[in-house]
Amino acid sequence: MFSSLRIRNYRLFATGAVISNTGTWMSRIAQDWLVLSLTGSSTAVGITTALQFLPMLLFGLYGGVIADRYPKRRILLATQTALGACGLALAVLTLSGHVQVWHVYLIAFLLGMVTVVDNPTRQAFVAEMVGPTDLRNAVSLNSANFQSARLIGPAVAGVLITAVGSGWAFLLNGLSFGAPLIGLLMMRSAELHRVERAPRGKGQLREGLAYVAARPDLIWPIVLVGFIGTFGFNFPIWLSAFADDVFDAGPGTYGLLNTLMAVGSVAGALLAARRATSRLRLVVGAALVFGVLEMTAAVAPTFWLFAALMVPIGAFGLTINVTANSSVQLATDPAMRGRVMSLFMMVFVGGTPIGGPLMGWLTDTYGARVGFLVGGLVSALASIMVGLVLARIGGLRLRVDLRRGGRQVITFVPREVADRQPAGATAERVPSRV
Repeated sequence: MFSSLRIRNYRLFATGAVISNTGTWMSRIAQDWLVLSLTGSSTAVGITTALQFLPMLLFGLYGGVIADRYPKRRILLATQTALGACGLALAVLTLSGHVQVWHVYLIAFLLGMVTVVDNPTRQAFVAEMVGPTDLRNAVSLNSANFQSARLIGPAVAGVLITAVGSGWAFLLNGLSFGAPLIGLLMMRSAELHRVERAPRGKGQLREGLAYVAARPDLIWPIVLVGFIGTFGFNFPIWLSAFADDVFDAGPGTYGLLNTLMAVGSVAGALLAARRATSRLRLVVGAALVFGVLEMTAAVAPTFWLFAALMVPIGAFGLTINVTANSSVQLATDPAMRGRVMSLFMMVFVGGTPIGGPLMGWLTDTYGARVGFLVGGLVSALASIMVGLVLARIGGLRLRVDLRRGGRQVITFVPREVADRQPAGATAERVPSRV
């Protein structure tokens, strides 16, 4: 489960990341609550989230080109410094009492611009630290790292917001980026795995898109996480609205809901770290369950049932992300990895500028329950669509076998097997099971 941590460079990377990730989660909770306090609008929270991810939608692919072309450790030193500076700027504005909602919008957009380069570079740099053998494990541990910070960050942010205001959470976030900078500076260059960098040249962006378009094992997982990221991961909007409007609670409850979701996410990431393989059918199945759980939470009649559902929602949401991420990375040529991962992250988080305001409007107009329900429904339908497409590409056909005891089992079997056997018969070979 923790095999990647035996590598010194990755240990430094992971240690710095858990500190900065904790600060990031504190800042996210404080930012959402600050905007809600300044405007009283879930749509405004959605706009803030959208502005933070709009640059990824507009320029995300160019970030991948930069990641493939230049030394990744140098890029990360620059991007982590810039992210820390944004956090400190928001802290100064808030603590001085001069913050306005447009300040938050502007800094969210600047954070997004830096993330365009930082995100694909960090994703691709993992392979240089651990090599192909430990890549799947390291990707899973990165997600566990991020979600472990989510256990601490929202809880601390809730206390700080209630006690002294949002500004101190922003300040601690800005300072937390010192940890990854120190870790990057302490790494041993000789122990990094050499990866051939893409030379300067024209058409590299088109080359990356053509590469993905020709690979069904890359394009369809990316399509699925695009739908999930755009419509199913708008938790800042839904959880703040549920805490404020549905359950008439404060920032402490909002932090608690995020912490419970993080518990499930950490469990999902650690389970993913134990798996020896990353199969696309797991991505599709987890997406379907994720959507159903969101729809169930949307109609939960009590707070504690809603809160309890945050744990499995977090677990299945993280399973989608980790499994799709590692599957795509392992299937990609190293020289193309930055561009492919930039496309992956562009559709996963870059769809937020579309989904964020839309889900915010639905939540404001029809209520938090309707907004959450629609997000879960879209996620479930997208998983069914992609599952059927992958089955068709793989030459599989859906069938229902009637077993002894009256139990129905839904399976995908090769088309020639399905055509040869009568309905209700047991398949000779079952490559995948839903």
